[in-house]
Amino acid sequence: MASEASTGRPIDPRVSIGHVHLKVADLERALDFYCGVLGFELTGRYGANAAFVSAGGYHHHIGLNVWESRGGSPPPPGTTGLYHVAILYPTRAALADALRRLRAAGIALEGASDHGVSEALYLRDPDQNGIELYWDRPRERWPRDAGGRVAMRTGPLDLEDLLGEPEERK
Repeated sequence: MASEASTGRPIDPRVSIGHVHLKVADLERALDFYCGVLGFELTGRYGANAAFVSAGGYHHHIGLNVWESRGGSPPPPGTTGLYHVAILYPTRAALADALRRLRAAGIALEGASDHGVSEALYLRDPDQNGIELYWDRPRERWPRDAGGRVAMRTGPLDLEDLLGEPEERK
């Protein structure tokens, strides 16, 4: 149900999610995962309390902090909070590279899905935050129903086929 404040107008289509800040228990452990495994670059740091990481020189895509969570534990199941952070990769080859990095680091996937519009890998970071790594197929390849609406689905993703994707030259 829409709130009373709703105008009924859609949001500007140029709006995007710019960055996310995650509360973590151990900043160094989080940096080992986000920089060491996933390959983000450290762009800034506030001593032992916060760090900022990005891809491609952006100021930060992910903020990691221990301001309220140093040494803390993840929220128990059945509570509200962030379900997952979705990290969009530019190509299928880049997603395949992410899967290779995860395997090399011994990080298990919780799932892998083909949504028709995208292919996605699901996992947990060291603080048990949900992470989705995905790439979008080109819009002209998105499945559509008879009315022309996007028809997403959830099917299995063939990980071996994904790993067969040639590596991109950078």
